[in-house]
Amino acid sequence: MRIVVQRVTEASVVINDNEVASIKKGLLILLGIVPEDKKEDIDWLCKKIVNLRIFADSNNVMNASIIEANGDIILVSQFTLHASTKKGNRPSYIKAAKPDVAIPLYHNFIETLEVELQKQIQTGEFAADMKVQLVNDGPVTLIIDSKDRA
Repeated sequence: MRIVVQRVTEASVVINDNEVASIKKGLLILLGIVPEDKKEDIDWLCKKIVNLRIFADSNNVMNASIIEANGDIILVSQFTLHASTKKGNRPSYIKAAKPDVAIPLYHNFIETLEVELQKQIQTGEFAADMKVQLVNDGPVTLIIDSKDRA
C-alpha cells in the first residue's frame, strides 16, 4: 500500500456536484492498493498515520500527532499512485489492485483507521470521479509505502 499524506487547513471531496466529505484541520490521505497488500500493511500504515508528529505543539514545533491536534481525516482511494511511467508517455496501472481485491482492503483500511484515530473519518467513494480540493498546510506532504518499512 502506498499513501500520500497531506496536512491541510481544509479539504473536501465532491462527486457529481455533491460534497461528500469536508474537514478543516487534519489530513487528506490518498490510498493506493496493490494485489499483494494484506491486513499487516493496513495495520502498520494506520498506526503510522495517527502517530506522525506533523502538527504544531504548544511551542509551534512539528511535534504533535493528529490525535493530539484533534484533527480530522479524509481518505480517498487513488489507484494512480501505483502507476508505472517507465515506458512511453501513457502510464500503466497494471500494478494497481482490481476492485474485487481493493474494495475489501479499502473498507478495512477505513475501519482500522477509525479505531486508531478513535473517531470516524470521512471518505471519498471508491472508483468515483471525484473532485478533491485542499489547502495544504506548510506544505506538509509525505509519501509512505508499506513495502518500504525496513
